[in-house]
Amino acid sequence: MRLRIYKRKVLLLALALAACALVLWSGGRRRQQRGGTGEPPRASEQPPPPPPPPPPRRPAANNASASLAPQLVPVLPENGTRSYRSLVYRLNFDQPLSNAGRFPVRAPGGGGAGGGVGAADVVLVVQVHDRAEHLRLLLESLRRAAGVENVLLVLSHDLWAEELNRLAAGVDFCPVLQVFFPFSIQLYPREFPGHDPRDCPRDVGKAAALRLGCINAEYPDSFGHYREARFSQTKHHWWWKLHFVWERVRALREHAGPVVFLEEDHYLAPDFYHVVKKLWALRERECPECQIVSLGTYSPVRGTFAGRADKVEMKTWKSTEHNMGMAFGRDTYQKLIECTDAFCTYDDYNWDWTLQHLTVSCLPKFWKVLVPEIPRIFHTGDCGMHHKKSCRPSTQSAKIDSLLNSNRQYLFPEAMSISKRYSMAPLSPHVKNGGWGDIRDHELCKSYRRLQ
Repeated sequence: MRLRIYKRKVLLLALALAACALVLWSGGRRRQQRGGTGEPPRASEQPPPPPPPPPPRRPAANNASASLAPQLVPVLPENGTRSYRSLVYRLNFDQPLSNAGRFPVRAPGGGGAGGGVGAADVVLVVQVHDRAEHLRLLLESLRRAAGVENVLLVLSHDLWAEELNRLAAGVDFCPVLQVFFPFSIQLYPREFPGHDPRDCPRDVGKAAALRLGCINAEYPDSFGHYREARFSQTKHHWWWKLHFVWERVRALREHAGPVVFLEEDHYLAPDFYHVVKKLWALRERECPECQIVSLGTYSPVRGTFAGRADKVEMKTWKSTEHNMGMAFGRDTYQKLIECTDAFCTYDDYNWDWTLQHLTVSCLPKFWKVLVPEIPRIFHTGDCGMHHKKSCRPSTQSAKIDSLLNSNRQYLFPEAMSISKRYSMAPLSPHVKNGGWGDIRDHELCKSYRRLQ
């Protein structure tokens, strides 16, 4: 009797084990048919990746300088790239404005929400790439600036990265809009405007390129080199951003004041907003022919600000001096955008040197600039695309803070006046740097003006 009971138990156990084995075998076979257990589902089986959820808000003041853990630049999964392209286009179209509740917006002409920014009489547009630590320091300098609540901050990204988005979400001191360059290398990693595997190697030479049959063999630059996407992207992004901000950002349809163009490695003085307003009024009053105002140059500042913090110089605009914190209005933009073909075909991958070329080749008049003797904008480190040495942006920002703190009694001048008027003469770029010979770059660049 006992033997029959044991036999029945063994039989039931064997049947259970057989059923488990069958389930495991079936699941493994399905995974093998999909290409192995380590691969993600096919694109047709995988829903589009949603945007990362917004991070929790950081406290307004005390934790503003909390450092974030370093993060590698993300590479989008091949089967998700198209979904991220769609996400970028949707965000650029919807233009969700953060902090709209704390800093109310109104429609052009007054009343309602969803149009122009009610209090923003100065617009800051920051070109953001992948240097999160620099961007964090820039945002900290903005947080400490007087009048920043009257600013609209536009962050223009060419990289979708969680850390950069988290920094943007932490801005709680002014309205902020994130836009995304829709033709970035990240979104087109294996095709133009990224690097197409069929592209010619940079230094191959035209004759060898023609023998290879690479797709851009006919279009080397002035020095015989072929395009490098990582260098081309910056000029593309700058020109796209210029047009998008003035023509497509709905919050700026009625904006008649200055737009200040910054980069992620800039750092602003506490009175930058005050000085922008003073410079803009000075331009309208004493130098209406000055198309540009600039917050500073790259010249090192030594000694005290006494007797200089309220002084302004009038000069011929020079790309290597006045491209940092440059501000202009809609009238200057409209003249500039008329030079689209000249900008997009000039063989220099630098946007600022290309602008220098336009001032003597296309624009009705060469540019004049108003610039304060004491800068209100600084660099947080000489590192990046053009510099091979490493840098510590926090060390540089500490030096800047020390300089500003020791001269804080000279900031916020009651009035600003033109102290020097230099002889004016058009300036041509002394060299053309190349890197912009590919006809595909020319045509993509020119297409931004036609984009809706």
